Amino acid sequence: MKQLSLDNLRTFVSVIEQGGYAKAGEFLGRSQPAVSLQIKKLEEQIERKLFTKVGQRHLPSVDGNWLYPKAKAMLEMNDGIFRSLTPAPLSGRLRLGIPNEFASTLLPGLIGEFSARYPDVVLEVTSALSRELLHEAKRHSFDLILALVNPNEPTEGEVVIEDDVVWVSDSFRPFVDNPISLVLAPDGCMYRSRVIDALKQQTKAWKIAYTNADLTGLAAAINQGLGITALARSSIPSTLSPIAHPSLPVLGKVNICLFNQDTQHPVVSKTLAEFITTRLKA
Repeated sequence: MKQLSLDNLRTFVSVIEQGGYAKAGEFLGRSQPAVSLQIKKLEEQIERKLFTKVGQRHLPSVDGNWLYPKAKAMLEMNDGIFRSLTPAPLSGRLRLGIPNEFASTLLPGLIGEFSARYPDVVLEVTSALSRELLHEAKRHSFDLILALVNPNEPTEGEVVIEDDVVWVSDSFRPFVDNPISLVLAPDGCMYRSRVIDALKQQTKAWKIAYTNADLTGLAAAINQGLGITALARSSIPSTLSPIAHPSLPVLGKVNICLFNQDTQHPVVSKTLAEFITTRLKA
C-alpha cells in the first residue's frame, strides 16, 4: 500500500507558503537541493507535476493547488495529535480556597500528585468555612474555590457531586442519645446549621459539647468520646465512620461545587479543577 511522506508534504506546503524553494529551505533548515529532492520524490510518488517554474519562481500547478489544502489538513492532524499528547508544561501561582474538612481528607494525596506532575506550579491553599470562602469580600482572593452549597440555593459554581450529609462518630464507641452530644464547627458552618435545624424538629434532647473550626480537632474530640458530628460523606476521615440511628434525623444532601474565578492562569486552574473533580468522583 502506498503511503505519503509527511515530511515531503511539509516541504511541499512550505514551498507554497514561503514563496519558493530557497525560502522554504531557510524556514525548514534545509538546503535548496534537499528541498528540490523532496519535491521530486513526492511528484514521482503521486505521478503529478506540483510546480511550474515561471522565471525564478516556482508556482503551484493545477495539481499542486489541488493537493495543497489536503496536505495542510494531514499535517494539522499529525501536529494536533502530538500537541494533545505532549501538553505544554504548566507554571504559575494558583490560589485555592477549600473547606476545612476537605483540606484534611482531599488535599494531602491530591496536592502530592498534582505537584509531582506540575512542579512549576505554586499552590497557595487557604482552608475555611465555605461561607467565608464565598463571601464577596474574600472570594476574589482565590483563583479556584471548592465549596459546599445547599441544593436549593442558586449557585454560579459547577456542581461536581451531590453528596449525602451523614452523621459521623467513632466506630469504636457506643452511640449515646440521652442527650445527643454534638461536636460541631462554629456558627456559619453549613453542617452545624443543618444539624441544629433537624434536631429542633424533634423532641430528643441534645447539647453542643465541643466546638472547633478544624476537622482534625473535631475528629480528636469525637475519638475521645465527646460526641458526634455531621459531614459530607466524601469528606469523612479514616478515623471516623458514618452512623445511622432512630434518634438521628436524616440530614439531606449537599452540593460540592467548584468556582473558577477570573485568573491569570486559566489553564492551571482548569487542570487543578479536573484533578479535584476526578478525586471527588472516585
